Amino acid sequence: MRRSPGTRLIFLSSSSVHYRSGPQHGITEETPLPSRPINRYAATKRIAEELVRERVPDAVILRPRAVFGPRDTVLLPRILQAARAGKLPWLKSRTPAVGDLIYVQNLVDIVAQAADDPSIQGTFNVTNGEPIEIEAFIAEVLRRLDIPLPTRRVKVGTAMAAATVLETLHALFRPQVEPAITRFGVHVFAYGKTFDITRAKRTFGAPRISLEQGLERTLDWLRSE
Repeated sequence: MRRSPGTRLIFLSSSSVHYRSGPQHGITEETPLPSRPINRYAATKRIAEELVRERVPDAVILRPRAVFGPRDTVLLPRILQAARAGKLPWLKSRTPAVGDLIYVQNLVDIVAQAADDPSIQGTFNVTNGEPIEIEAFIAEVLRRLDIPLPTRRVKVGTAMAAATVLETLHALFRPQVEPAITRFGVHVFAYGKTFDITRAKRTFGAPRISLEQGLERTLDWLRSE
């Protein structure tokens, strides 16, 4: 791994390197990683982090959680597509899953600051620092876009079994296409994940765009699309 003099390496990793099955709250950068990554994506991010630390000790490693905003092609658009098609059920859970998100411009601000300041080094959890109930957040997005809310509730075990079957079939017959439902996706909706961003706030400052402001900008873009 080589770089030109005067350049900086900022690696965008993922909060998923921390994920285990079940709820996790108050995760810090020092929280031990699971013995086995939750999926291949998390595994590759973890390997990449190890390579970066080994070969570029002064690099910055960022672990964003659920990036959303205008021109998003992954998070909200897939959920909205499923909701419009009537294929988005709520999960049956004893307690609502609480999670973090980060608005894309806040992530860009952090990347730019890290690029400009060579004294910044190490690993950082980066979120908006505003944990929310995932189902309530999705329901609010659907209401503001006049999309009917889901009426079905499915047990987590049932959803996980369906995702397992779909992943197996896709691996055998359509490996180039991602399944509509994945075990990781079920996991995200079923189990809360929150992150401690004390280190990031101390280094980069508080996010300048609130979750509500980011949501408004995202909804404006979605309506225009």
